[in-house]
Amino acid sequence: MQIRSALPSDSTTIAELLTSLDYPGTEAFIDTRIKQLLSHPDAVLLVAAEGSAVLGFVSLHFIPQIALEGDFCRISYFCVAETARSQGIGAMLEAEITAQAQQRRCDRIEVHCHSRREAAHRFYHRQGYTESPKYLMKSLKETY
Repeated sequence: MQIRSALPSDSTTIAELLTSLDYPGTEAFIDTRIKQLLSHPDAVLLVAAEGSAVLGFVSLHFIPQIALEGDFCRISYFCVAETARSQGIGAMLEAEITAQAQQRRCDRIEVHCHSRREAAHRFYHRQGYTESPKYLMKSLKETY
């Protein structure tokens, strides 16, 4: 198993993994998003690959904090193919997330995970994540 930066050629598999996370329809714009993330200095897009098969991916963003010395790392999307779960791939990806965050001198890693994703919550708890009391959001989808 190899953890590497995503390539534009990984777009079909990443779109399939996003569909498994209940984000269908990304095929129309996934190529553009991957190129955008790969060129952004504060974003990282990694895949877990075995040979040419991509079995999982993670999208990270590093965010400077004005009031604290360290940045923080946000996991935006994290998915392992259903057929490859419970094989240590998620733990390998999470170890790379931690290493990247430490290299960037982050003081924490955050992930927002919907309450319906109970298996994902168990995974994050096993990796040492704790719950944060509240997350608020404002949807802007209808305003453009």
